[in-house]
Amino acid sequence: MAYDVIVVGGGPAGLSAAQNVRARGRTVLVVSNPLEENPLWKAKQVDNYLGLPGVSGAELLTAFRRHAEDSGAEFQEGRVLSALRSGEDWYVSIGNTMAQAKAVVLAAGVARGKKFPGEAELLGRGVSYCATCDGMLYRGKRVAVLGWTPSAKKEAEFLEGIGCEAVYFDKPRDCAILGAEKVEAVRCDGVTEAVEGVFLLRPAMAPGDLFPGLAAEGGFVTVDRNMETNLPGVFAAGDCTGGPLQVSKAVGEGLIAGQKAAAFASSFLERL
Repeated sequence: MAYDVIVVGGGPAGLSAAQNVRARGRTVLVVSNPLEENPLWKAKQVDNYLGLPGVSGAELLTAFRRHAEDSGAEFQEGRVLSALRSGEDWYVSIGNTMAQAKAVVLAAGVARGKKFPGEAELLGRGVSYCATCDGMLYRGKRVAVLGWTPSAKKEAEFLEGIGCEAVYFDKPRDCAILGAEKVEAVRCDGVTEAVEGVFLLRPAMAPGDLFPGLAAEGGFVTVDRNMETNLPGVFAAGDCTGGPLQVSKAVGEGLIAGQKAAAFASSFLERL
């Protein structure tokens, strides 16, 4: 499907961006994990969002989502695995599907944690970030699924359903992926299992992994006052751009990113 703007992330920044894209008459797709997996959802009380002290994080997120939906934003549940610019469009891989847009707003929050030993070296040789994309390659084989979100368990069940033997590790803290030319085993929290594939299902991927060449400093995406990154048509907002990691900042940056992304997309349409 083709859109004017794709927003990666369904938290305060992403939802604000989506609503503002729609306010300027452009189409937008929001790609995100389930709303309940956003860290803000667990906050029992948010006291620093202007005018609405004492509301819960779930109440805020629900209201933000409803506003974006009512404005006409479209939603797809899933994880963005990669993005590639070809010509004047960005092509974004979402699980085993693809969407394209003139502009992208990166609002996926903070990717916490560093890569595990063996992860980068064995990526594509047994290491995968998407069970529904690559699961068929491991039918009849033993695989490990490392999950940090409730939806990760569903992906392990999907693998079992297509004929894999899935060993599930829930929120492992210490992990190493073992093998020379391909994955041979995984060691999680002191337990070693012989496997032929490892699926790493984190809530979010590091921005630089999604957008090769994206400028960052100290683990945060570098942006200017227009929330533009160094990549053409890519904007960023919210926690991924740095502190303070608060809802007010995320909503404000999402507004700017959404407006600028809509204008960027419009500049192409005006030429037609």
